[in-house]
Order: sequence, then C-alpha cells, then structure tokens
Amino acid sequence: MNAAAERAEILAAQCNDDSFATLWDELEWRGLIHVSTDPGALSELFEGEPFTYYCGFDPTAPSLHLGNLVQLLLLRRLQLKGHRPLGLVGGSTGLIGDPRPTAERTLNSRDTVAEWVARLQAQVSRFLSDDGANAVRLVNNLDWTAPLSAIDFLREVGKHFRVGTMLKKDAVAARLASDEGISYTEFSYQILQGFDFLELHRQYDCRLQTGGSDQWGNLTSGTDLIRKVEGVSAHAIGTPLITNSDGTKFGKSEGNAIWLDPEMCSPYRFYQFWLNQSDADVIDRLKVFTFLTRAEIDEYAAQVAAEPYKRAAQRRLALEVTSLVHGSAAAQAAIDASAALFGQGDLGALDAPTLDAALEELPVATGGAGSAVAQLLVDSGLVASLSEARRAIGQGGVYVNNVQVSADDAVLSDSDLLHGRFAVLRRGRRRSPPCAPEALPEPNRPEPGRSGTAGARHRCAVLEITRGEPRGGRRE
Repeated sequence: MNAAAERAEILAAQCNDDSFATLWDELEWRGLIHVSTDPGALSELFEGEPFTYYCGFDPTAPSLHLGNLVQLLLLRRLQLKGHRPLGLVGGSTGLIGDPRPTAERTLNSRDTVAEWVARLQAQVSRFLSDDGANAVRLVNNLDWTAPLSAIDFLREVGKHFRVGTMLKKDAVAARLASDEGISYTEFSYQILQGFDFLELHRQYDCRLQTGGSDQWGNLTSGTDLIRKVEGVSAHAIGTPLITNSDGTKFGKSEGNAIWLDPEMCSPYRFYQFWLNQSDADVIDRLKVFTFLTRAEIDEYAAQVAAEPYKRAAQRRLALEVTSLVHGSAAAQAAIDASAALFGQGDLGALDAPTLDAALEELPVATGGAGSAVAQLLVDSGLVASLSEARRAIGQGGVYVNNVQVSADDAVLSDSDLLHGRFAVLRRGRRRSPPCAPEALPEPNRPEPGRSGTAGARHRCAVLEITRGEPRGGRRE
C-alpha cells in the first residue's frame, strides 16, 4: 500500500465515540477543554449545521511537535463531525514568532520561513481529510498581510486594540517583568493573530479558533476584534497544556522535543517515547492522542490497575500514535526492533535506519572483525573485568546479535557486522528467557524520558559496536 492510500485508510478508520450525547461531552471527557468562550453555545454549534473553524501553526521550526499534535487531533475530531477545518500556517506571523516567556526569538530569514511553511503544510494535511464537502483547506496569513501597508494596518486593525488590555496578556506581562523586556515586534503579535481570525471570518465565515490555553490572550484578541468590527460573536477553545503526573512539561526530555518529522525524531524513538509513559499518565494520553472509544479506554484503565506490569495500555498507545504519525509499517518496524534488541526477533531483518535509531542511546564500544567478545564486554561497561566476562560467557549469559556465545575466546567475524556497521552485544542471566521492554516487571521498567532499551539495560543489556569512531548522539 502506498503512503497516500495508507493515510486515507487511517483517516477513514477514525471516528467520534457515539457513546456520548454530544461531541462537547466527549471533548470534555477526553480532557481537551481547559477554557472556552461559551460552553453552551459551542455545544450547540458542534451539533448544528457544518461550520468553519481553524487553528494556526507558526513555522518557527522545520517540524510540528507533540503540542501541535493535540490541536491537529482536535481539528480532526471536529472534521469527523462534519465541520470544515482550516489549517493556517503562518507565513507572516512565523517571521515574528509569538512572545516566549523569557527572551526574544531569533528572527529567521524569509527564505527559511517559506521553506518551513511548505513543510508544516504537508504535515498538517496528513492528519485531516482532503475529500468531501468538509475537506481541509490550507491557508497562509502572508496572503492577506503582505499586501497591507503599515498605515492601513494601523488604521483598520490597530485602532481596535487597547494598549492597557494588551499589557495584561499573560505572555506580554511575563516578558515585561523579565530582564529582557519585550520589543514592539513581539508585542504586536497578538494583533496579527487577531487579524487572522477576522480575515478568515470574512473570507470563510470562520466561527471558531482552537489553540493551547497558554495562547488564550491571542485567541481572544481575534474574538474581540470580530465583535468590534463585524458586530457578531466568534468562539475560541483553549486546550490544556499537557504535563506529566509529576508536573513536568510533556514531550520534553533533557531539552529534546518530540518532533513529528521522522528525520528529527525517528519512528523508533517516537514509539519508545509513548511506550515509556507512566501508569499515572497513560490513560490520559489514550484519551487525548487516540481515537479509541470510552469503553476501550476504560478497559485499559482496569488493566493498568490490575496488571500494570503487562503495560498493555502503553503498548496500545505507542502503536496507535506511531501508526497515526508515521504509518503502520513504521510502527511495526519499531515493535520488531524493540523485540529483536531483547532477543525476541531477528536483528538482521531490521533495516539500517531503524537499527541505527534503536541503538542511538546505548553504550558504544569500537571494534570489528577479530575483536574479542570478552574484551568488548569490558570496554562497554557490561562487566568490570575479563574474568567476569569469561565467567558470564561460560554461564551462557552473553549473546552477539541474539546468538549465544559459547567460547570464552570468541571473536567477532565479518558476518557479525549488521549492515557492515553494527554488532549488538547482550548480557543476560544464565538460561533466562528473552525479555521485551513492554513485559518488564516494575523494578526494571525504563526511567521516565529514557528509551526502553536504555532503561532496561541491567536486565537485558544491549551494546552497539562499530567500525571506527562511534556515531554521534547522546552516549553514556
């Protein structure tokens, strides 16, 4: 199946849960409503005739990330109800960037922003159907801001904004209180976003904007502007910021965002991120990031309570979201890689990019054909001495590419180098059965933010060996 056909099949399989009286009820149950303009009016709007709504994505990076995925899936849920989505990628607002809490953004070149606009538009289109009467329409706010002169903008738009009100916006207030202060450029961002909503209302009768709750000031700048200029009501929904049960920001681990672009975050790493969600968080993740029904999610909640060590909810979450973002083939490749690294599959059957990604966070020893396995055990830190290495081999607890090593003087051969680059060395317990990260008992579960392979190393240690210098990336 080609990529377009698979995308169509995945989109067709999604559906809203008919166990809820209204879509609004479902969105509340899924935890997707943090703040809104008028819950009663919005509930009626959702159940009425098809209407147009939008969410904006600024090209301040070459890829969307997990925070954006919350909005994309909310757009999709509304589209499944029959409503018409607009996906706005901000060719003009991306040249400025919304205010960050502590410092000015670095302004990117026009060529860079234009390139990122195209990349983000392609990502947005993957999550929304382009068929039928409510097909997604992609728009770029540069189309209506570029022709507008500064004088016209100030006269027609700026005059409707009160500086006192703008100063009270959370993002602006935070910056004013910081050492960096705020430039007029970023201060004006909320006016531009408000103008976007007004223009989309005029062009498409757009009646709703969605965004994160941290963007509430910008969202309401649009509803206020439409009320002042057009004399009608428009709506906004702010979704909650997704955090972990310990209060940390979701999707960030040691400064690394979880991007939707496979070149910036491999499907394997993406899969492992979801697989490693804690028991306290996994049910909420299923509600927000999957289209499983309430009955299915309740069943997983019961399994988490009764048999948490099976990690059934985490495995389903990882499968669903990875398939949605990267396709079912990439999800299956990640599953196969996880199994193979823990002795339950053929490492040689993995393609080079998947294997490379799977080994990225593991310890590295350098070597090649002729390298002694016992010495590599020491070099990798899996054992403390050559005598311990020989003892582990003699006890049947050492494997190269999932093949048990039987001789304490064994050396690597050319055939041991997968794709000419890798050999995976594993130390396990004597005659212990192969294990997989999703089946690890509680004490051996991965630590939050770590890959399943790295976190479980003491139970099923995995090591990469390369010819020459180690590859780049984070190492232990």
